Amino acid sequence: MKIQLSDHFTYKKLLRLTLPSMIMLVVTSVYSVVDGFFVSNFVGKTPFAAVNLIMPFLMVIGSIGFMMGTGGGALIAKTLGENRREKAGRIFSMVVYLSAALGAVLTVLGLACLRPVALLLGVEGELLENCIRYGRIVLLATPAYILQFEFQCLFATANKPGLGLAVTVAAGLTNAVLDALFVAVLPWGLEGAAAATAIGQCVGGVLPVVYFARENGSLLRLGRAEFDGRTLLQVCLNGSSEMLSNIASSVVGMLYNGQLLRYIGEDGVAAYGVLMYLGMVFNAVFIGFSVGAAPVVSYHYGAGNTAELKNMKKKCFTTVAVFSGAMFTMALLLSRPLAALFVGYDRALFDLTAHAFLVYSVSFLFFGFTICTSSFFTALNNGPVSAAVSFLRTLVFQTAAVFLLPVFFGMEGIWWSVAAAEALALCVSLCFLRVFQSRYEY
Repeated sequence: MKIQLSDHFTYKKLLRLTLPSMIMLVVTSVYSVVDGFFVSNFVGKTPFAAVNLIMPFLMVIGSIGFMMGTGGGALIAKTLGENRREKAGRIFSMVVYLSAALGAVLTVLGLACLRPVALLLGVEGELLENCIRYGRIVLLATPAYILQFEFQCLFATANKPGLGLAVTVAAGLTNAVLDALFVAVLPWGLEGAAAATAIGQCVGGVLPVVYFARENGSLLRLGRAEFDGRTLLQVCLNGSSEMLSNIASSVVGMLYNGQLLRYIGEDGVAAYGVLMYLGMVFNAVFIGFSVGAAPVVSYHYGAGNTAELKNMKKKCFTTVAVFSGAMFTMALLLSRPLAALFVGYDRALFDLTAHAFLVYSVSFLFFGFTICTSSFFTALNNGPVSAAVSFLRTLVFQTAAVFLLPVFFGMEGIWWSVAAAEALALCVSLCFLRVFQSRYEY
């Protein structure tokens, strides 16, 4: 039976709706991990560290897609709930066209800023040149990269999460197969890994444009768009938390790398790279769940159905609690096998990475709640509160932790800083949910 945004949701129906989005985001994260796996095992430790150093900068650019996708998706779903389908289509088209144009501009800016950013991070010598070689190729696919992130959110709004999953799997398989070909078979090294990533992003960004430009069975279609500054501002405000969260996470990642270079050196950066990749996969489950559930919240908010808002809030946060416990347990059991997958060839680096991941996994108990809280307020079209949760969670708490904890606990403080910051962010999220309960009647 087809699930509609207007339905009443049980746990089973909510999982059926959100599962494609969860798998979609996990697959996207996994094919980023594939790059790291092939570079680390077939090119070497120094190129692997270089990819990890420059990756946060590249992710900052892609965060524009999350802002336009989540912010636009919330407004589009709310408009559909108000029974204004034609208006929703015009908003959808405007968001997609502007995102593609912005991607072209960011390609030029990214290429110009690549070397200065790497130098600012304190990178030099062979490590610096590896960063530049990888980043230049990946940046060429920036418009597609932005659209790929955007459509991961908008497929759920269009009530076609299964199709979004299929496109993401196609992009992921493209990247994985080309990584194996370009890096493991052909002697293309770091440039081969970058090319595989860029081509995979083009598959994920271009195929949805082809689908939505034609007659289709979804709630949305690309067509005539009118520039509406007020609507665009609302989209940006709605999605600002997701963009801010991604930018802040990337900035914090750069700060982590700087601290690790200072305290440990290249091995610390390589170990943190493994944590970053694995953390992306675990994060993707919560982000995918939140992305899948958000259009339902927005729809019922637009329709004035407070009973279903209460139902969605209860079921969303209960589901997140179960996922959090399961992921923490999984991380404890898999810390050493996962570390061996990336850096098993170096005993000292393996021991460092396995220990760091055990400590890092404590954060899995907390961050699902803050991700879900931020997404919940985005779905309610309350961008400022959603942004505040994300801003405090990443840029404030994590930045403070990564600088303060090492002063007292040395290297160990760096590994514990994420868990400490996520625990503080959980407290803030609970406060915001309590304060706004009477306003939204959830």
